[in-house]
Amino acid sequence: MEPLLLLAQWWWVAPTAVAGGAATWVGLRANRRLKPHRAMPRGAARRLELDAALHDLQEARDAAVRGRAEVQAAQADLLRLQADQTRAQSVVPAALAGAKRRLQVAQREVKASAADVRARRAAVKAARSTMPPAGSAREFHPLTRLMHEHDAVLVRWMAYETDPALAIAYPSMSDVRNPALSAFLQAQSQAQWLRPSAPDARTTPSAYAAYRDAVRRLRQTFDTAEQEARGRTRPSAAGTGDADGRGEAWGDVAKDIWDGASRTAEAVARAAAAWGGRRPDKRP
Repeated sequence: MEPLLLLAQWWWVAPTAVAGGAATWVGLRANRRLKPHRAMPRGAARRLELDAALHDLQEARDAAVRGRAEVQAAQADLLRLQADQTRAQSVVPAALAGAKRRLQVAQREVKASAADVRARRAAVKAARSTMPPAGSAREFHPLTRLMHEHDAVLVRWMAYETDPALAIAYPSMSDVRNPALSAFLQAQSQAQWLRPSAPDARTTPSAYAAYRDAVRRLRQTFDTAEQEARGRTRPSAAGTGDADGRGEAWGDVAKDIWDGASRTAEAVARAAAAWGGRRPDKRP
């Protein structure tokens, strides 16, 4: 694993330790990694995205069935209350209003479920059309591509943690009190936990779907945090600098400090080498 990605992974031990669960987190991770590695057959690995899409479609269909059942139950409840009201029986107005709201909510859920089923069907078609051909290398398989996508987001984030100029120009990208960054950190914690141990690890379609959705949330939350951070230092319309007049200046300062520190270190090294060949002056 790349050193940068290794740092990004074990960085999560610190926030967990603050929450009092470092031992549990490390223990769970260790237990997962101590399990014997079982490679997934190439055929199953090749069609993993398709199997996950079919799994999502079935879940969407099940949700649609439950939604239609809820609509029927809400309609029956509303008709019963309306019949009681017609027979001049005492019906609490709040109960009647609540039954109407329940039916409206159920009907909206059914419409949303139907749209979700259509979207899942489209995802199945897309997954079938993009499935790697038989005999393709592991690097073209869905899980490998998804893990690379996860790593790419981590590399983008670690740039703000390791580059002094970026850290000073965009301090909110290192401030855990920033809600946008906090959402990203939570998404990364979830994605890291769901991440398989290796690109060829045996993975079920449901586990792959959960990891895929976690990586999508990770990318979305990072994009949001980055856009907000850069929006705070967006150049003004006049082109005279950042919105607050300090973002670009602080970036230049950070670069100067970094370059100056490097030059100072080189100068000290040269002076030390030169001094090593001298004999100290004798005092009287």
